[in-house]
Amino acid sequence: MVTTRRIGKYQVGRTIGEGTFAKVKFAQNLENGNSVAIKIMAKSTILKHRMVDQIRREISIMKIVRHPNIVRLHEVLASRTKIYIILEFVSGGELFDKIVHQGRLPENLCRKYFQQLIDAVAHCHSKGVYHRDLKPENLLLDFHGNLKVSDFGLSALPQQGVGLLHTTCGTPNYVAPEVLGQQGYDGAAADIWSCGVILYVIMAGFLPFDEVDLPTLYKKTNAAAFSCPIWFSPGAKSLIQKILDPNPNTRIDINDIRKHPWFHKNYVPIKHREHEDVDLDDVHAVFDDIKEKYVAENSETLEGSPLMMNAFEMITLSQGLNLSPLFDRGLDHVKRQTRFVSRKPAQVVISSIEDVGKSMGLKVHTLNFKTRIEGISANKAGQLAVVLEMFEVAPSLFMVDVRKAAGDTLEFHKFYKDLCSKLEHIILKPAEHLASASLLRTMTC
Repeated sequence: MVTTRRIGKYQVGRTIGEGTFAKVKFAQNLENGNSVAIKIMAKSTILKHRMVDQIRREISIMKIVRHPNIVRLHEVLASRTKIYIILEFVSGGELFDKIVHQGRLPENLCRKYFQQLIDAVAHCHSKGVYHRDLKPENLLLDFHGNLKVSDFGLSALPQQGVGLLHTTCGTPNYVAPEVLGQQGYDGAAADIWSCGVILYVIMAGFLPFDEVDLPTLYKKTNAAAFSCPIWFSPGAKSLIQKILDPNPNTRIDINDIRKHPWFHKNYVPIKHREHEDVDLDDVHAVFDDIKEKYVAENSETLEGSPLMMNAFEMITLSQGLNLSPLFDRGLDHVKRQTRFVSRKPAQVVISSIEDVGKSMGLKVHTLNFKTRIEGISANKAGQLAVVLEMFEVAPSLFMVDVRKAAGDTLEFHKFYKDLCSKLEHIILKPAEHLASASLLRTMTC
């Protein structure tokens, strides 16, 4: 049984992200045809985990920080049981995925991403917002290859009259040393440190501070014990060393970063409305008057087959109107999900996936042509969870979308590679991809 539905003016499609507290689904605005992403959270879960204030803060912050290099929040809706955050749909995937597949990136491309990151962070700081969890996994790329900052779940808005933040949060490899202390820290300086680590990672292909145990990692971070690879240009090396200064009082600030010769090369600041009016009425309505404001949820139930993906959804998965990248493994680095295609019967595909998951010693659960595979991660650091969802993109032609639900992104990519090697008997071979892509192009033109 498969359910499709509308939420207000949005036609809801496939799941494109899944976490502990929320699902993110692709949707189409039926009034203007634009693509959006809808983050769906159950009110019961939010209340159970006492996350009301955190979610309300994240939503409010994303409305306040409107910038071309920040994922835009369009509006917030609610039903009696769920909250729907309507977000800009960013089709290019995570910057982290690009690094995983390509390794280090060309210096000019790194400079472009870093310029866009600094512009976005500067805009946040101008609004009194500090991200506190900047890392490549929270940096998305749009269809044109422009960077978009996302995930403001750990962001902070300092209370009036309070200059320092005191909550220790973020990802250890990207966290500034002063954040780990007990004396409080400046949110702006801490974000700048994280930007420096990101710049190092995209230029080097690996972390400047990377240890198996946290005490050693913290010791190296506090001492700024890192070295730049020989391929770093003198200008890039100079800037990174000024950013990764363990003393926040002498660390370079955003104004001086923008003046640095390496940063300033080919720099074109993006023009945008600095003082755009922000309406938080929908946020207040959802959280203050939840019983009176809700949207209609219309469901249509179909039985016995995977969800049929329409042409509009297929186009959003491709590069422009050329659908062949749907079947081109070489272009996966630009997508947020990984996927494969099969001409085997749907039940055969599902059974094969279940068998492989169990053979890897993982827990497997299937419902409505969606399979969740999970287990303790290889490094024992936490849970790895992967969701595989099947779509019928043409008669007897199925696409399986594979996405990470929990765990480390690098480990997920290793899992996906191992999975595909064990599913070779059901995955379309490269020679067959062209014929299938041609069929899809004929169907959607």
